[in-house]
Amino acid sequence: MREVPGVDNVSPKDRFVTVYGRKPVLEALADARLSVDKVVLADSARGPAAREILDAARDRGVQVQRASAQRVKVLAGNGKQDQGVLADVVAPRMRTLAAALGDRRPPASVLLLDGITTPANVGMILRTATAAGLEGIVVPRKGVATIDPLVVKASAGVAFTAPVLRCYTAEEAASSLRDAGYTLVAMDAGARNTVFTASFPDKVAFVMGSETSGITDGVRPLINRWVSIPMAGGVESLNVASAAAVLCFELVRRSRPDSR
Repeated sequence: MREVPGVDNVSPKDRFVTVYGRKPVLEALADARLSVDKVVLADSARGPAAREILDAARDRGVQVQRASAQRVKVLAGNGKQDQGVLADVVAPRMRTLAAALGDRRPPASVLLLDGITTPANVGMILRTATAAGLEGIVVPRKGVATIDPLVVKASAGVAFTAPVLRCYTAEEAASSLRDAGYTLVAMDAGARNTVFTASFPDKVAFVMGSETSGITDGVRPLINRWVSIPMAGGVESLNVASAAAVLCFELVRRSRPDSR
């Protein structure tokens, strides 16, 4: 599917988490908690490995489609590790950001991932934010690591059920959130207010940039407020996944009746 900037492109990646490779596909088929929409197996896949996948899919009542090896590579997005097979796993809480903002009760606090390309960081953020009860984690299709088996592994499987909101780019997401009345908050080591002292409005989007380049140039002008995490011992900053964890559980602390 060709992405068109400025348009709410609804893609299969807005409904499914695609896992590829023999072991991840078999693990998905073996997990009764997951709903697998379909398996795509390369025409060239034969022998015991292919038979194991076909038998597992049959036992779960999952449709298996045959396609060329090249088609599987394109669909998987990783030609070196797909091993000729992929599975589309239904992600029940995944939807587009536009759909979420159009709800009668849109999400209150959300995270927006901006330029985070390391799968381990994306996976850990999905796990942490979901555990903290955030209602949305905006994961753009462009400029952020794809939700793939590496992200799934880093999230310990939470990526399948995380409240992921999809969009085209972080810049478009930031603009849409601003238009919808959200205050955009990002982190900067030099900010006077900290995550522990700053006040946050009811509708807020926390923008998490990569630890190497920070907030991208397109998103930076849209930020309303900057906050910091106090550092000691000569440490300049935290890994982005660690920073997200500090933020998320500070929000949990504030939400508790005895937090005052």
